[in-house]
Amino acid sequence: MRPLHAAVLLSLVVPATADEGMWLFNKPPLRQVQEKYGFGITPEWLEHLQKSSVRFGNGGSGSFVSGQGLILTNHHVGAGMIEKLSTPDRDLLKDGFLAPGMADELACPDLELNVLMSIEDVTERVNAAISPDQSAAEAAAARRAVIAAIEKESLEATGLRSDVVTLYQGGEYHLYRYQRYTDVRLVFAPDSMAAAFGGDVDNFEYPRYCLDCCFFRAYVDGKPAVTPDFLKWNSKGAREGELVFTSGHPGRTNRSNTLAQLEDLRDDSFPHRLEQIFRNETVLQAWAERDVENARRAERSIIGTQNGRKAIVARLDGLLDAGFMARKAEAEQKLRGQADGAFGEIEAAGAEMNGSATRLRMLEGGDGFGSGLFWIARELLRAGDEAGKPDGERLSEYQDAGRVSLELDLFSDEPVYKDMETLKLASSLTFLCAKLGATDPLVAKILDGKSPQVRAAELVKGTGLEEVALRRKLYEGGKDAVAASDDPMIALARLVDAESRELRTLAETNGERVAQAHAKIAKARFAAEGDATYPDATFTLRLSSGVVKGYTEEGEPVPAQTDFGGMLARHEKQGGVKPFDLSPEWKKRGGDLNPEVAFNFVSTNDITGGNSGSPVVNQAGELVGLIFDTNSHGLVSDFAYTEDRGRAVSVSSAGILEAMRVIYRADRVLEELGQ
Repeated sequence: MRPLHAAVLLSLVVPATADEGMWLFNKPPLRQVQEKYGFGITPEWLEHLQKSSVRFGNGGSGSFVSGQGLILTNHHVGAGMIEKLSTPDRDLLKDGFLAPGMADELACPDLELNVLMSIEDVTERVNAAISPDQSAAEAAAARRAVIAAIEKESLEATGLRSDVVTLYQGGEYHLYRYQRYTDVRLVFAPDSMAAAFGGDVDNFEYPRYCLDCCFFRAYVDGKPAVTPDFLKWNSKGAREGELVFTSGHPGRTNRSNTLAQLEDLRDDSFPHRLEQIFRNETVLQAWAERDVENARRAERSIIGTQNGRKAIVARLDGLLDAGFMARKAEAEQKLRGQADGAFGEIEAAGAEMNGSATRLRMLEGGDGFGSGLFWIARELLRAGDEAGKPDGERLSEYQDAGRVSLELDLFSDEPVYKDMETLKLASSLTFLCAKLGATDPLVAKILDGKSPQVRAAELVKGTGLEEVALRRKLYEGGKDAVAASDDPMIALARLVDAESRELRTLAETNGERVAQAHAKIAKARFAAEGDATYPDATFTLRLSSGVVKGYTEEGEPVPAQTDFGGMLARHEKQGGVKPFDLSPEWKKRGGDLNPEVAFNFVSTNDITGGNSGSPVVNQAGELVGLIFDTNSHGLVSDFAYTEDRGRAVSVSSAGILEAMRVIYRADRVLEELGQ
């Protein structure tokens, strides 16, 4: 792993430059873009881009590209759905998919899409519910109650999904209203060999040659959604040196974290996560190698695990840079006098959680129960328990405003493979023993005198929760029905629930203390930096600007764009073996591709995880690319932005068209795109 460049780390302690920032759509970087590029972002341009942008509920971004609800995103964002639609006899990940007509588009079992329609600042109302004389626990309950009330009122008044979003780690609260789509169908996906060309070897590297794209369609009342706001396709793609924008949903960054919080990530959270990832990757790889069908079922889990490993190793590497941490401490010292004891309060809250952090992750976080069947059991148990409480007193995921999303997930008819569930549960129970100790009283009750492997097999074999009909019956029967159930997975969820809830309450109480402290820090930063301040990512819609631009690696120039000729040359140079192999269609028709057509490109746009699938648009608002990755230098974006060598990596709109036309003969989709 390459060390962090000093310029990367300094960006944490200075106001944002034009290309830095994941900006709110209601606080865009108007001045910065105008001053650096001479381009004026208009309200009309911004609203059109906002309403053309799509959030994928499974963690990613996308955009409407036709007036009939056609959506473009990454193949790796859609892969979970593509896998769920596959069977042993029809592997859509391996072979790809093209619906001949709209009637042939495949309905996804549990995919929710959201389109941001409006934003309202509700900070004053949220903060008014908190009084100075309240304890942290009382304040957390009051804040939860007022947020639930705001979301419920908005949902009932508008019919739109309504989420109160915490920004600046408690400095502001905004109400986001979304148009929700739950009838989503797969239209086109390339084969995984082309979509993920280079595999784990090339992941987070550049140059790249990936056709990481796929298309879905949103439906309403059984008909394609009418979407007047959509991005027109630019067939030429982006030009080197061109100003471009991304509009997507970055998941989470920690740029405003205090030194104490970064030390906790460095010394505790990241090492814990890496230990878990290495275990899971080893177990899944070994299982996949035993059988072809095992490999098909485990493919997405393995790729996700490898992706997480690389990302966390890079982030940890950044926090292990002593120079960076020293500069962070120096910058923090300058703010301490203006933040009214906020930094000390965060340190105290963190110290209070230290003794409980591991149990919190293992029990409430679910790290000790790696099976999806356990999560179903917990959802059923808690849905019944929470239903009888006032809405504002429930756990947030069981409040009225989130009911549609909860039920969509709970009643998904995605396939459940019990052999794989047993494998994952056995591995996580072993991890539970390693972290809490096999003689821990609760762990002993969980294992019930058996080994993790035997106990996992017993639990998975005995549960019936893979059946949607049973889940629905228990859910609709409520607390009494769940209490009467003798399903072993529900019994397991019940066994750990009391302590899990206690740990969650402790974490939320400490979270309230931290939020109040960060509100003070945010106020100090606003005073010092003004409109150069943007909030950390929160999986909400953000805008970033940048230019298509190469960089230098070990003294050698790295070009801004790759092309099909480079892809085919890399295939030949690597002997055509996995992960550089090509499908039969590519071998047959690859020679017909124009080798000079741009395939992938890099830009200085500020992105992070969750931006996958984000559209890249030019000044005219036309789609010129599709974000799918960052290079290795950009992996530190969690803590700092770098324009030196960090780059966002995209698929060119020109390359997508060329492959769809020559390799996949996707004429129906091309016609809808106006191509």
